[in-house]
Amino acid sequence: MKLYKVIVFTLIVFLSCSPNNVTIDESLGKYFKAHNVTGTFALLDNGTGEFTIYNLGRYKDSAYLPASTFKIINSLIGLQTGKIVNDSMIIKWDGNDRGRPECNRDLSMYAAFRSSCPPWYQELARRIGKDTMQQWIDTLAYGNKKISAIDTFWLDNSLKITADEQLGLMKKLFFDQLPFHKLNMEIVRKAMLFENNSNYSLSYKTGWGMKENGSHLAWCVGWIVENKHPFFFVLNLETEDKTADIPGIRMKILKSILAQSGFMQGKR
Repeated sequence: MKLYKVIVFTLIVFLSCSPNNVTIDESLGKYFKAHNVTGTFALLDNGTGEFTIYNLGRYKDSAYLPASTFKIINSLIGLQTGKIVNDSMIIKWDGNDRGRPECNRDLSMYAAFRSSCPPWYQELARRIGKDTMQQWIDTLAYGNKKISAIDTFWLDNSLKITADEQLGLMKKLFFDQLPFHKLNMEIVRKAMLFENNSNYSLSYKTGWGMKENGSHLAWCVGWIVENKHPFFFVLNLETEDKTADIPGIRMKILKSILAQSGFMQGKR
């Protein structure tokens, strides 16, 4: 009798955890194929808990360098530790021309975040220091938690994170559930808000780096809000084409998928 109860209890627990709220939508693959890239996309409806996912295996099981999406965490740690006083704080340009005019100047955190300028955040990471950075990454259980050089670890394939983990971070950031002061999370959310109109608001952070094999690896993580209802998303893609317009491709895929899902019309 006791064994029977154990079996029934185990079955109930298993069934309650089954992923019956996950929809695998392979039709989204056409947007990746149209640009000759591979990748994954996931969308979480916070109200219903329903996931829509393209390429589930890549979403759950494959980890990649976070590239500039790590600026979200770098900013939060910098604000929390006082290395950034506010989003207007200036870090001066070091005078080295890296081929990006928008970065070749003194920048505030807000401007550096939105222009995604690596030198600003590399200097911030040096000011935070490796030990403090490691403590925070451990606390957050961020990806594989590996740090190499303090000013390149999110770019050099030592630190890696899955798309599933990225989406979870977006939800926690939106709802003030990360271990940072609410004001600091609000500052970062403000920097992530790129589109805001009567139909929707769209907040995100992009990332672009190189895998060990030389392939381009790109991210776009964030959320879209319609009628005060948040939906969280993560887009991850890669290509071996060294001439590919990664920024353009990334946003075309994101906007196409959101449009197919009925967003940006204020009707969700």
